[in-house]
Amino acid sequence: MRRADRLFQIVQILQRRKSVTTAHAMATELEVSDRTIYRDIQDLMSNRVPIEGERGIGYMLRDGYDLPPLMFTDEEIDAIMLGVRLVEARSDPALSRAANDVLAKIEAVMPVERRSLLRSVRHIVPQFSTPPDIHIDMRKLRTAIRGFHKIEIQYQDTAGTDTDRTIWPMLTVFFDPVQLLVGWCELRQGFRNFRIDRISSFSTLENRFPSSKKFELKAFLEQQRKVDDE
Repeated sequence: MRRADRLFQIVQILQRRKSVTTAHAMATELEVSDRTIYRDIQDLMSNRVPIEGERGIGYMLRDGYDLPPLMFTDEEIDAIMLGVRLVEARSDPALSRAANDVLAKIEAVMPVERRSLLRSVRHIVPQFSTPPDIHIDMRKLRTAIRGFHKIEIQYQDTAGTDTDRTIWPMLTVFFDPVQLLVGWCELRQGFRNFRIDRISSFSTLENRFPSSKKFELKAFLEQQRKVDDE
């Protein structure tokens, strides 16, 4: 790893962890010696990067400091490309176009010598089965999720029965080949999964649900994960 890349990585680690981080922890992640990290930290501090701390205790980055934009390492570029390929293969056309727009914007402002990394093909994500048709506007659904808006859906359950539900939409889950909407169902008074291809229509309501419900969702997902592991 180039030293310049390592310096940026150190700042990113401190930004990510949001707490005191020891030089040894950073050295382990970056696969260098503790002495190298101490030297790099001193160089960053001398260049006015607002790092606080000392040897034997750890280091923190003061709030409000941002890295210069688009200083991506090779691994970060690969992560971006893989994400775009996954979105292209598994999502709706609007989100696929958005992913490619992101890639174009990144390429437009990257140094010329780095653009070839974005143009080369290093990741292929196959579509093993044809996903069922989705009949709703996924852009509107994502807007409702971001804005914590309740929605009314017309849904066909596993028995083929059509039902009307008021849902607090919270996240979408991608499986091959289906997508699920996870949310709080007012009818069932609990979290439920809904296959998006079985939603025939939906409307966004003015009413919003409390964002704190997300914490309950996190606990629900953790419980589901434990059940799956047993």
